[in-house]
Amino acid sequence: MRISLSTLGCPDWDLDTICTTAADNGFDGVDFRGYREEIDVTQHPQFTDRLVETMARLADAGLTVSGLSTSIRICFADKREENLAEARRYIPLAHELGVDTIRVFGVGDAEEHSLEELARVGGETVRDILALDGAADLRWLVETHDNWTSSADCRLLLDELPDDNTGILWDVGHTTRLGGESPAETLDAIGDRIEYVHVKDAVYAPDDENAKDDGWVFVLPGEGELPIDDALRELDDRGYDGWVVHEHEKRWQPYVADPEVAYPAFAEWYRTVLE
Repeated sequence: MRISLSTLGCPDWDLDTICTTAADNGFDGVDFRGYREEIDVTQHPQFTDRLVETMARLADAGLTVSGLSTSIRICFADKREENLAEARRYIPLAHELGVDTIRVFGVGDAEEHSLEELARVGGETVRDILALDGAADLRWLVETHDNWTSSADCRLLLDELPDDNTGILWDVGHTTRLGGESPAETLDAIGDRIEYVHVKDAVYAPDDENAKDDGWVFVLPGEGELPIDDALRELDDRGYDGWVVHEHEKRWQPYVADPEVAYPAFAEWYRTVLE
């Protein structure tokens, strides 16, 4: 396994700080989910006019871009053109960076449509995306998120997607905290389609002022109640050799630890668990 940090956790950092911190703490890569003020990196000069500079800085730090995380939501029929426009921006960037992994969301309006209907829409959207130039050379991974958190629901969506170009991004916190599954249960059910992993930790503290709607509060890896140790060991035991990404949500959750604290804590947790 290789570890990567998500830029969701350091929205105020410039590229040099990201690269230096990642390299100094033993990270192998960076997952770009936004850069500074822009959530869509294809809209930032660092990934357009200054892309060559960006690639050189990453290479100098010995880092790989592990993935690009988009806001594409495949199960909304009325967002087809919006989704295709975003895909058209990310495909050439992925090829320039040598990235083969692009994250998308499922989402969809589950109040108006059944999951079966939403899954069919998702399948249609992905086939439309794959028809774009260069798209079929990439892996389009649906995150275990929103309507598609449990393994059974993920399987329903996967059945509508082309096997050769799609898979699952497993957010361990979502399937355990929201889906009610143990890591072993998730891996037994959809482990054959998991190609990328997000990890963060949390405690159940519904009275905390920072608690999410479900009562959970994010904390540093290893300091919470989520079975992320079990997940990492299960992945290791099963021979998973892909990316494990620290998805620290500083951009969305300002109360969480600053990135200069969180990233080293994740790297130390990772090494300790696998000792």
